[in-house]
Amino acid sequence: MENFNLNDSEQYFDVLKELGNIGAGNATTALAQMIQCKVDMKVPQVRLLDFQEVGQAMGGEEQIMAGVYLLVEGDITGSMMFLLEEKAAHTLVAKLMQMPENQEGPFSEMELSALKEIGNIIVGSYLNSLSVLTNMMIVPSVPDLSIDMAGAILSVPAIEFGELGDKILLIQTQFTDDVSLDGYFILIPDLESYDKILTAIGM
Repeated sequence: MENFNLNDSEQYFDVLKELGNIGAGNATTALAQMIQCKVDMKVPQVRLLDFQEVGQAMGGEEQIMAGVYLLVEGDITGSMMFLLEEKAAHTLVAKLMQMPENQEGPFSEMELSALKEIGNIIVGSYLNSLSVLTNMMIVPSVPDLSIDMAGAILSVPAIEFGELGDKILLIQTQFTDDVSLDGYFILIPDLESYDKILTAIGM
């Protein structure tokens, strides 16, 4: 399949939605086990966006967020990000560490370490779903964590994104227990990997 155009395929988008649903479901289960709370998930919004639209879709490029970024290798290559609003990040860290919640302000070294672990487990469970569905080996790198404005965090994959194509897959998932937390997954496979994913799921 040469020069696959994402805009041409409704069916492909349905498959991406299904991948988003299953990935988010697994991520929710992993999160619930980790923080030892019941966590529900609203059906995720799956959107194909131009890269420059992503910051706005997450509530504006000025918004402070915690972002976990990693490279994907193996049968498919590319990168993946998981972003949380700062307040949601504080909430999750407090639950994990069983401490009173600190609503804002800088994270301690211990909190940053916990946050990286949360991101690692959530992204890992997501990629594992993709691996099982496609029967492909997907190997994540060690994740990087940054706390910054959404626009600054997104500038990292933006550098390589220019070579990958014109659309990005944004999966917005709302986790709820006693509060609602918005999390955003961004999957950026290279174009060759899009073709491999399609072939693996029989399209």
